[in-house]
Amino acid sequence: MQHTPRPLLILHPDPVLSERVRRAAQDRFHTVKVGSWEELRLGVAEAPPAAVVVVDPYFGGKGNGGGPSSHLRELLTSYPSATVVAGLDSLPVRHRDLWQLGEWGIAEIIQTEEDVTLQAVRRRLLSARAQPLRRLLSHDDSVHLTGRARSIVEAAVETVLVGGLPRDLARSLGFSPSTLLRWCERSQLPNPRRLVLWMRVLFASALLDDPGHTVFSVGIACGYSGDQALRRAIRAVLPHTPSELREAGAFETASREFYRELQELRDQNADKR
Repeated sequence: MQHTPRPLLILHPDPVLSERVRRAAQDRFHTVKVGSWEELRLGVAEAPPAAVVVVDPYFGGKGNGGGPSSHLRELLTSYPSATVVAGLDSLPVRHRDLWQLGEWGIAEIIQTEEDVTLQAVRRRLLSARAQPLRRLLSHDDSVHLTGRARSIVEAAVETVLVGGLPRDLARSLGFSPSTLLRWCERSQLPNPRRLVLWMRVLFASALLDDPGHTVFSVGIACGYSGDQALRRAIRAVLPHTPSELREAGAFETASREFYRELQELRDQNADKR
């Protein structure tokens, strides 16, 4: 498994906003300025799940009430799992555009006239990055996660986003590997190694649902050496190849099986009592 850095791609002509984003993100992301929608599209295609994109939704357009760029809509249509943040002013004429951006799948809005502090911009970026976690934890409420279990899963998500290993998960929680193993057992979660693997497969599944991704590009984006390594990872927890998973609805299928495994662990624990 290769370490995957956290890139933050910026396509925005405002140097003040771009610098503000760079400074707000510098301890968490590696910022990369791009100069066109095509360059951004290529960057998103190769980016790991941890990536965040900040765009001017009107970039390259004439403005004057023309609405957000069709290039942005095409990007979000091809890569709906991408975490995209729009940077724009909050003029009243933008209100309809804000609704439209939400419909397209924008994760967060940085309002250039209001989010003027580094703390405000950082909050917007972190809120956008939390989308994959919210998507996972809100998927199925049939299996209730305790506060302790939710904390472990949240930490596992963060660990996988940066290409971490089970030992990194233990370190992030301030545990020894043996202590983390006991906590997972008591919380009715898979063991740390399998939990981290599940998180990787879930993120890969979200990318497999993106029409713009090939199986190979998903493997590379998730830190694997290619499609064969991705296939082995998926088959370790699911009876599907990446192509079969995509045809079945990858994230829906994978997350359903993840929660089914959690329910089985809960049932096994109940039988022991």
